[in-house]
Amino acid sequence: MRKPHLEREESAALLRSRGIVPTPQRTEIAYAIFSQQGHLSADRILSRINADSPASSKATVYNTLKVLLRAGLIREVIVDPTRIFYDPNVEPHHHFYVVDTGELMDIDANAIRIDRFPEPPGGTVQEGVEIVVRVRNA
Repeated sequence: MRKPHLEREESAALLRSRGIVPTPQRTEIAYAIFSQQGHLSADRILSRINADSPASSKATVYNTLKVLLRAGLIREVIVDPTRIFYDPNVEPHHHFYVVDTGELMDIDANAIRIDRFPEPPGGTVQEGVEIVVRVRNA
């Protein structure tokens, strides 16, 4: 479900609602993600929460992102092995990735139609499909 822009206290309440202890660091990380509804890298999140004064380490950010991923509060968008974004929109959708700028933009799930999938390998089931359309400025 797409979350509205959340304030710090609302971010802490969201964490509590999923059984996550809202430590000050976790709350700040959640606030950085949910206060603006963009696609952020872990480095960008770290930069935001440490903008005024260092409050968290890179390890804390990555550990918190794992907790939020497991709780289903965010999703990971891997545009290439060195570019990973965290998306607060967990509803089915796809992305445009602007190679020149590193910007990631949502594409409505209904804007792309796929009418057939191959059978998944034995013993597996399809979990989902994510399409990243890479574009470049003209």
